[in-house]
Amino acid sequence: MRLMTETTILTPDICVIGAGSGGLTVAAGAAQLGANVVLVEAGKMGGDCLNHGCVPSKALLAAAHQAAIVPYAKKLGISFRAPTINRSNLSRHIAGVIAGIAPHDSVERFEGLGVHVIHGHAAFDAPDSVVVNGQRIQAKRFVIASGSMPVVPPIAGLDTVPYLTNETIFAATEAMAHLLVIGGGPVGVELAQAHRRLGAKVTLVEMVRLLPKDDAELVDFVRAALVSDGIDLREGTNVVRLERGEDGISVHLANNEGVAQAITVSHVLVAVGRKPRTDGLGLDRAGVALNGAAIKVDQRLRTNNARVYAIGDCIGGPALTHVAGYHGGIVLRNILFRLRAKVNPDIIPWATFTDPELAYVGLQESAARARFKDVRTELLDFEANDRARTERREAGRIKIVLRASGQILGVGIVGPQAGELLAPWCLAIGRGLKLSAMAGLLLPYPTLSEISKRVAGNYYAPRLFSVGVRALVRGLLKLP
Repeated sequence: MRLMTETTILTPDICVIGAGSGGLTVAAGAAQLGANVVLVEAGKMGGDCLNHGCVPSKALLAAAHQAAIVPYAKKLGISFRAPTINRSNLSRHIAGVIAGIAPHDSVERFEGLGVHVIHGHAAFDAPDSVVVNGQRIQAKRFVIASGSMPVVPPIAGLDTVPYLTNETIFAATEAMAHLLVIGGGPVGVELAQAHRRLGAKVTLVEMVRLLPKDDAELVDFVRAALVSDGIDLREGTNVVRLERGEDGISVHLANNEGVAQAITVSHVLVAVGRKPRTDGLGLDRAGVALNGAAIKVDQRLRTNNARVYAIGDCIGGPALTHVAGYHGGIVLRNILFRLRAKVNPDIIPWATFTDPELAYVGLQESAARARFKDVRTELLDFEANDRARTERREAGRIKIVLRASGQILGVGIVGPQAGELLAPWCLAIGRGLKLSAMAGLLLPYPTLSEISKRVAGNYYAPRLFSVGVRALVRGLLKLP
């Protein structure tokens, strides 16, 4: 990136602060539609997703899935030797995946699109301008896409021991004898299972319950898989303090019943969540209001400063790459086309890439029942799917939340390739399709996707084969 030292004031149509998923979506879209765009990034292009999140974590999980093939293959009558894990080669694999994707998010690509990229820290000095490296930018509109950062909890002694976060763990090359994972959310659960399958002993501590924001009925399948993998799962437990010891890091635990215990680990991963990255942006000088650490926005992603929009992790809510990209599209429609586009939180999907995967779109059952009186659910386990049986991956379930009219409110899937199987349900909910549309699909046999068609068909079966319909059919059969 080039440093700007000119004293002239830049006056673009849009100044985007942050080159993660949301910021890149706005910058690329606006530039290609003819807007004059300045993009400011203090760190690496691609943001957390490319460098510290989705991309490296899924590269690590791909390796972990291969390492788990030995016990899985035995179900199919095949035996392999136990794998040897080379952490240095694994680290190079992760770095290689990042390097392969990086050109798509690079300075060169965006400058080729006509975006003016500046490397530096942007801070507002007035409601209508920011300063970067001494360069003032006065834009018609600003879009803050500054992302988020790991939360470091106030655990006694944490500052006295070495610990990892999602921003540092993927570069680790040393073997991990015993990894303590603090936090049972998606990041903690994914990395706990991955490192267990890559040979580490793993203890996962969660103060409430595993994946507390997900449907408990579906989480049960993930919990069973983690325990089966040999993870020491401690739900309803707090880390009281950590201490350096001769043999490693001493971890003092206490569960919700007050029972205390101490264990010794070699590594600690802090994965208790993320917080908006808003410090140092000069938001007070821009008159931009906050909601805690998050930037306060309306449904159109506008702040209380008419010039300033904010998207992605920095506004709180789901810290997901695809949500930031979705926000970027909303902002483009508002700024460039004046379409008054609004965010619809009821269509947002998310997935946890454990084995089995857990994916969801729309309203969970509890939220649906709080909003509507005629909520129904339909369940089907993967053991009813022939493809899942052929692959010996029957552990899982699909759960449909809908209204009596057939309006689909939410869908949760836990099982093999759940994130992929969610796609048609995202379309159905986003386009307002009824469950009958899924029931009428013609799908190839045998596929995992048939579970979606079958669960939809099961919902209508009692009515299709009712006494009244049977009487109608008997009457029609009497006709010549």
